[in-house]
Amino acid sequence: MMRTLPDHGLPLVQLKEQRRDLVVALQNRNGPVSGWELMQIATIQQAIQAFEEVIADLDAELEAAA
Repeated sequence: MMRTLPDHGLPLVQLKEQRRDLVVALQNRNGPVSGWELMQIATIQQAIQAFEEVIADLDAELEAAA
């Protein structure tokens, strides 16, 4: 079962959906993957990781203050 976490008002869900859509589009294609397509996915992944790190820091600060 997957936990539902608050998104803190950040577009994390939309970024994950966009990443999934790009990956699925590549999986359903026979041709080679371009550098531009890989760069798009990598950029979205970096943004997702940055948001998740910020959320983890905020959650840790809240727990420490409690």
